[in-house]
Amino acid sequence: QRMLAALTEQERYGMVLRAKGILAAQDGTWIHFDYVPGESDVRSGSADYTGRICVIGSKLNETALAELFGV
Repeated sequence: QRMLAALTEQERYGMVLRAKGILAAQDGTWIHFDYVPGESDVRSGSADYTGRICVIGSKLNETALAELFGV
């Protein structure tokens, strides 16, 4: 939730209109997330062989986003 809340920081990340992905958690589980401004959903899900992230928006700072999500 903390990572998704950070996406509102336009100066740092750009204007994020939509984000979704699957990330490995530190405890070995997988976290699935969906984000649109003002609404986010985070849930545990089935395992995947690798994490995936898709961020759609304007003037996105890819380096800062990669740091945020740890990729």
